[in-house]
Amino acid sequence: MATNRNAIIRYQALDKCFRNPGRRYYIEDLIDACNQAIYEFSGIENGVKRRKVLCDIRFMESSQGWDIPLVRIRDGHRVYFRYDDINFSINNQPLNETEEKHLKEAILTLSRFKGLPQFEWINEISTRLDASIGSSKSSVQIIEFEQNDYLKGLENITPIYNAIAYKKALKVSYRSFKNDNPQTITFHPYYLKQYKNRWFAFGLNGELNLLANLALDRILVLEEINTPFIPNTEIDFSEYFDDVIGVTVHNEQVPEIIRLKVSNILYPYIKTKPLHGSQKEKSKEDEFTHIELKLIPNYELESLILSYGEGVEVVSPDSLRTKIQSRLEQTIKNYQ
Repeated sequence: MATNRNAIIRYQALDKCFRNPGRRYYIEDLIDACNQAIYEFSGIENGVKRRKVLCDIRFMESSQGWDIPLVRIRDGHRVYFRYDDINFSINNQPLNETEEKHLKEAILTLSRFKGLPQFEWINEISTRLDASIGSSKSSVQIIEFEQNDYLKGLENITPIYNAIAYKKALKVSYRSFKNDNPQTITFHPYYLKQYKNRWFAFGLNGELNLLANLALDRILVLEEINTPFIPNTEIDFSEYFDDVIGVTVHNEQVPEIIRLKVSNILYPYIKTKPLHGSQKEKSKEDEFTHIELKLIPNYELESLILSYGEGVEVVSPDSLRTKIQSRLEQTIKNYQ
């Protein structure tokens, strides 16, 4: 079934014409109705031609469409179109196989947002769709997305998202990971980002006039205030994180070449799931593969390297190699 939006608009327009017993719709009238519907939706004029409408009618009459009970009634040398059953409508018919497939895919996508406050409606609509198309025939779960149902701070997503969308300043009481004493700041939010199931808000700290990165699970209280919002005029967040892993960006640093030696036992996993978009394979040995990354070193990069244990060794730069070595030595001490 054609699934582009203009086709759907035409089908709905034709359906409305066919079930109207109070008027005779000739082919010219059907073309006009389709063009009017498209114009109201997108502003495009006279884009629908006779051939397109005839193709739409054939599709609607087919088993791939809705098997509509359409009759063609002669009126002199002309023909007008009408449903044989005026109570019929394509909107009252069971979903065809293609529609059901697309809806199931939509439900699968929507299910990833379950649990987020601003998407509470998804829980209800997904359940209804599941029931209506029979996708819950089996109680056996067949797919699972990574999520943490016990993560704190999710309730802060909605107010921060709305503050970004409507350009509102916030007063935020926040306890950082490094300082247990809460602080209150005026926050002008610009961007929300998720990393490893944890959410972060980026915006201007009004007191320091600096970009701040707030973990949502460390926010104690937030409220909208009447302070004039200071818009973001400097940072393109669609590119801001390109040179880092995670959410920590050291603006004073520039990307550098990171050389790593990866165990060949581990390398297939890193090859198919690169550590970073800049990852390149440089050479292979019997037991190791050498790769390069170009990015700004940060805590998240260190943690990622350490997560692979003995499977990854930093070759250069020396500063990163020393930092990883120091953290490993401290880890060993913890077990002595």
